[in-house]
Amino acid sequence: MAEIKLNVFNDLMATVDLGEFAKLDHKSVRDAISEIVSEIINMRNLTLSAAEQQMVITEICNDVLGLGPLEPLLARDDIADIMVNGADKVYIECNGKIELTDIRFRDNQQLMNICQRIVSAIGRRVDEASPICDARLADGSRVNVIAPPLSIDGPALTIRKFRRDRLTLDKLVKFGTITPAGGRLLEIIGHCRINTIVSGGTGSGKTTLLNCLTNYIDRTERIITCEDAAELQLQQPHVVRLETRPPNLEGVGAVTMRDLVRNCLRMRPERIIVGEVRGPEAFDLLQAMNTGHDGSMGTIHANNPRECVSRLENMIAMGGYNLPAKTVREHIAGAIQVVVQSARLRDGSRKITHVSEVMGMEGEVVTLQDLFVYEITGEDAQGRITGRHRFTGLRPGFWDRVRYFGKERDLAEAMEAGNA
Repeated sequence: MAEIKLNVFNDLMATVDLGEFAKLDHKSVRDAISEIVSEIINMRNLTLSAAEQQMVITEICNDVLGLGPLEPLLARDDIADIMVNGADKVYIECNGKIELTDIRFRDNQQLMNICQRIVSAIGRRVDEASPICDARLADGSRVNVIAPPLSIDGPALTIRKFRRDRLTLDKLVKFGTITPAGGRLLEIIGHCRINTIVSGGTGSGKTTLLNCLTNYIDRTERIITCEDAAELQLQQPHVVRLETRPPNLEGVGAVTMRDLVRNCLRMRPERIIVGEVRGPEAFDLLQAMNTGHDGSMGTIHANNPRECVSRLENMIAMGGYNLPAKTVREHIAGAIQVVVQSARLRDGSRKITHVSEVMGMEGEVVTLQDLFVYEITGEDAQGRITGRHRFTGLRPGFWDRVRYFGKERDLAEAMEAGNA
């Protein structure tokens, strides 16, 4: 079957002009390819059942228009990640566990063609001269490609899939990621313009959680997002989406995250949302938080709230600022109000483990207090981790801000329900 498909595919490529197809809509192209492939099968006198013929047509359409063998995986909502290690190995993450699939590419060239199709759709490129590229699919799924010679066994393609049904805090509560009372706390934080950093390790659900928090931003606010690859899916009507740009073939023309965040300040934002803070742009985001852009948010890689503060300090140092450590910490303590910590546990489940408030400085140390925590109590017979979320009983320092927005009763009720 693989040989038949290859021969039909080669005949198709020799017959059609893909440039003409680019002028048509997706359905018209698929119908035209289906018709041509059926004619090629008849001309070659190939003996195929109706089901086999339809399978050949579908796979060739996926090769020409989509992501080839990966198309069936993209249609599945239970898959979080797709990891392609060369033409012969495709892994998926499903329910927090990594599994090897039986999907194969024809060869590394087919895989490379699909990688190039993905990145060219957003004006980027991947080849021997530029073998590393971050991109995204049309639905916002995150894509990373690393090509030979850096990837020794063929192109490596990693896709962090976005679910078709957009996750909300209500769904996170249903999945056990957080309790209803904890979800109510996050809803209040998102609505009351509290400067927030979502912290967590790789794959812990930081971007998903940031998306959930932005659901509660007032629809009248002007929001500007800055991302390396546009993933956030804000539902408000007044959103400006900005995306970084890599250098061109001559090595010039790059637009960094720091450039975008700085430019945001000239665009009359009410909130600035940074998809991922990973470098010197941390200083510019904190500047924005300190100069009237309340309710700004971002994500950062860190294993706990204390480490999140330390990483912000290190990122500011990466920008070459010759500032005393105490000054940098005062800057962080004055800008960040809440750190929401997300984690992926060893059983594959994702939990919000801390909602911590930045209280200020004591001497030269940034002080934190936990408002809401997750405590692990053990594991069940199936190896799933058991635990409970609880409020610590401490009164939030942002209580006056919550009262300013008329949400103090909701916050009191959430805290009382969380301790019941």
